[in-house]
Order: sequence, then structure tokens, then C-alpha cells
Amino acid sequence: MKPWLPLVFVTFMFWTRRAEAEFFTSIGQMTDLIYAEKDLVRSLKEYIRAEESKLARVKSWAEKMDLLTSKSASDPEGYLAHPVNAYKLVKRLNTDWLELENLVLQDTTNGFIANLTIQRQFFPTEEDETGAAKALMRLQDTYRLDAETLSRGDLPGTKYRSTLTVGDCFGMGRTAYNDGDYYHTVLWMEQALKQHDEGEDTPVSKVEILDYLSYAVFQFGDLHRAMELTRRLISLDSTHERAGSNLRYFEKLLEKEQEEKANKTAAPTEPVVQSSAYERPLDYLPERDIYEALCRGEGVKMTPRRQKRLFCRYHDGNRNPHLLIAPFKEEDEWDSPHIVRYYDVMSDEEIEKIKQLAKPRLARATVRDPKTGVLTVASYRVSKSSWLEEEDDPVVAKVNQRMQHITGLTVKTAELLQVANYGMGGQYEPHFDFSRKDEPDAFKRLGTGNRVATFLNYMSDVEAGGATVFPDFGAAIWPKKGTAVFWYNLFRSGEGDYRTRHAACPVLVGCKWVSNKWFHERGNEFLRPCGRTEVD
Repeated sequence: MKPWLPLVFVTFMFWTRRAEAEFFTSIGQMTDLIYAEKDLVRSLKEYIRAEESKLARVKSWAEKMDLLTSKSASDPEGYLAHPVNAYKLVKRLNTDWLELENLVLQDTTNGFIANLTIQRQFFPTEEDETGAAKALMRLQDTYRLDAETLSRGDLPGTKYRSTLTVGDCFGMGRTAYNDGDYYHTVLWMEQALKQHDEGEDTPVSKVEILDYLSYAVFQFGDLHRAMELTRRLISLDSTHERAGSNLRYFEKLLEKEQEEKANKTAAPTEPVVQSSAYERPLDYLPERDIYEALCRGEGVKMTPRRQKRLFCRYHDGNRNPHLLIAPFKEEDEWDSPHIVRYYDVMSDEEIEKIKQLAKPRLARATVRDPKTGVLTVASYRVSKSSWLEEEDDPVVAKVNQRMQHITGLTVKTAELLQVANYGMGGQYEPHFDFSRKDEPDAFKRLGTGNRVATFLNYMSDVEAGGATVFPDFGAAIWPKKGTAVFWYNLFRSGEGDYRTRHAACPVLVGCKWVSNKWFHERGNEFLRPCGRTEVD
């Protein structure tokens, strides 16, 4: 509490100077010193009370964080598997710890501040907090979760339940608002208001919530409800200038609407649009609905007739000597295009070693710009990845050779082993693995032709979400640790199989680890020769 400390010393110094000047001259004047001292004691007590209050707040925060970190540190991946925990961790480090820092800075606790300053360079940024909020909204949309479900933390397969406060919900809504996303602004501001109305203790005022909510509702053209919310705001704060101005503007618009209706024909008054009727805006992805339905396990086109064409068998790689004694279990996941799953492809020890090698190198996954051919980050691919070479560790070479034995394709011209980690809301929206005719230079630098096939290793189980889906033909393949799926991206003619457009669904609960190998055309001309037709 800085304001008190200068007050104490300023007063003390003032009366010291006066005492030196007049101390022996007037006892009457010395009585002023008595009252000055009494005032100093009063000021000192106020300062102590403020410091004690501050220390009590710091102590309470420390105890809460000690309890929380003891639980989270005992099982970091399990704890972060719950997306609300992941969001709140990012929010805590970016926002809440900063507020604590400002509180502690009011005192000379240099040790803590120095440590916090050093550690802060590793903290999430404002951009990270925004990204975490958007990830929660992505999960909300994909899996059709209402804001209350997320706020309560009622998600399947979660080990550590966590809830969102009014402030958290308000922060979500504000993030959406700042991004021009009024759909999610309404959903989260309504949830914040609901929890506020239920009596939750929070520093966020209803006025702040109503200010955002009323404007977002207005953006949806719901003039009646915008006026209702604005009037409620003004009833709480009659001096709110913007609300008063907005209300007058809304009233003029409503008056204009009524005049236009009267000039036409007598028509029934339009019903007030309720928030549940606000539609989610369309976006750039044409198959959005199909993709998200598959992620939820809906719309999978696995008919009984198709199911009868799927079989399980032992796979020895066409009599590959390495697999004759220990063939792999092979299971058909889809008939056309043919997608197969192999079991026990990687051991737990190999998976942990691959993860250990990849973790220090993980960086935001990139995509190739179809126009420039340059790798860049994109909002539709949210994960971190790294690339491993055989020289990094014998286990990488061992896994590569195993994929070669299983597929019968050469790894000499394949890309490096890519390891990817999908965290909170991690996804890769529908895309092709192969390059299309409008991007002929995509793999020109490699000089190995197009990506002929994809071999995808699942290195973790995922409690909820995280499926690999194919919107074109309605398939959904769920991660199973130690298994791998394989499919061809190109027909034998070299033409791309556009049915293989696929996506990695957002991880709802859990932590998804995968590794993949992209095989290329060069070197496989005789291992997978051309067919007699374009679509063989």
C-alpha cells in the first residue's frame, strides 16, 4: 500500500522540522506535536491493517495455488486433459499472476518480484490466453456443448473437474467480442450474467456484463432484447453515458421500424428473438456441419452391408521375411477407399522414447501455402509438431523400418517422422495430404513426387474427441494407443484420390499424440506399379 508509507514519513519530517524550530519556545505549540503523533499512530495502524489485508490475500492465494499445483503436478497430462483446466492455467498465468504481481509490488518483496520477473518471460501471453479461449469455443461448437456445461466442467472422461467463474465467463465473452464474434459473446455473457444472478461473488459487475451483452444482441438484430438489457443496465447505473446513448438510438430504430410497417400493411408484430435462436455464422469451411457431426460420432455411414465387407487378418507384408514369424494384426476400417488399422505397431517404451525426443523440439505446426509453397501457421491447424531423423535415436530407425515392412513401400524417399501433439482443442480441419493440380510445386523441393500414402501412428488414447474423420464418405476412426492406420492418397495412376480429404477432430478431453510417415512416389514405382485404369 504505497500511498500510506509516504504519508507517514512526510508527516513525520514536517513535524520534526517544526519542532526543531519552535520546541523550546511554546509548550502550547508542542501540544500540536501530540496530536501529530496521534495522527501518525492512526496512519501507521491504517498502514498495518492494509499490509495485513494484503498479506492475508497473498497467503490465501499461495495456499490455494499450493493445493492446486500439488494436484496438477502429480499428473500434468491428466490434469491438462480437461480443457477447462488448460484454459484456466493459461488465464491464471497471463492474468491472475499479473494481478498478484501488482499487489506484491506495493511492498519491497524484492526476492519474489525478481523471481516472478524471471519466470514471467516463460508465461503465456495475451495472445495465448485469447487462443485458449477460442479453443474452448471451438470445443463448444464442435461437440454442441452449451456454455453452462463447460462452465460446470461436466465433460466425459475427466479426472479433475474444474469450473469457470463469472470472471472466466466474462473473459471468454470479451475475447469473442474483441474478435467480432457476437455469437459467442452472447453465449458467454449470458452465462456470466446467469452465474452473477445466482449470487456468485465476483469483482465483475452486472453493468459490465450487460454493456457487452446488449450490444452483441443488437448485432443480431434483436432490437427488443437489446433495449430490455440496456434498460436493465441503466437501472443499475443511471449515469452510464454509453448505455443512455444506445437506448436512445435503439428507440429511434424501433420507431423507424414501426413506421415502415405501418406504411406497408398491417402485419403481426415480430416475436422477440431469444438467444437460443441466434444462429452460428457460416464460415470458410463448406463441409463444416458434416465434419463436426462425424467428430461427435454422428453421421458415420457404416451400413450393415459395408460392415460385411470388412475383415480382420494377420498381415505379413506379402511374405516379408521380417513379418513371417510375427505378423501384425490388420483390421479393415473402411472398404473404399481402403483404410486399414494395424495393432501393436509401437510399444509403450518406444512411444515414450519418441515423445521424449520430440518434446524439446515441438513448435507450432505449419501448413504449406498453396499459392507460395511457403510453410506457415494457420488457424485451421492447431497443434505442435517436430520432425525426427533416424540419427536422433535407434528407435526412430526401428519404427521407420517397421512401417516399411508393413506397407511394402520404401522409407528412403519418405518424409521424416513427424510427431504431433494436440492439446486443448487441438485440431486439423479437413485437408488433403497430397498436392493438387493447382499446387504443382508443393513438394518440388523434395524431388520425390507427390505423397502416395499416409501411415498414422496413434501414440495415446484420447478420453473424448480427437477422431480422424473423412467427411467425403462419412468415416470416423478413433485413436487407440499403439495402433496405426494406413491409406493411399493417390490412385495407382498417380491421380489424387479426393475422397481422402480428412481431418483431426478437436481433442475434447485428453492429450493426443500421433506420429506419421508420408511416403512419396519416387522409389515406389515398382513397389506399387501403375494400374490399368485411372482409378485403380
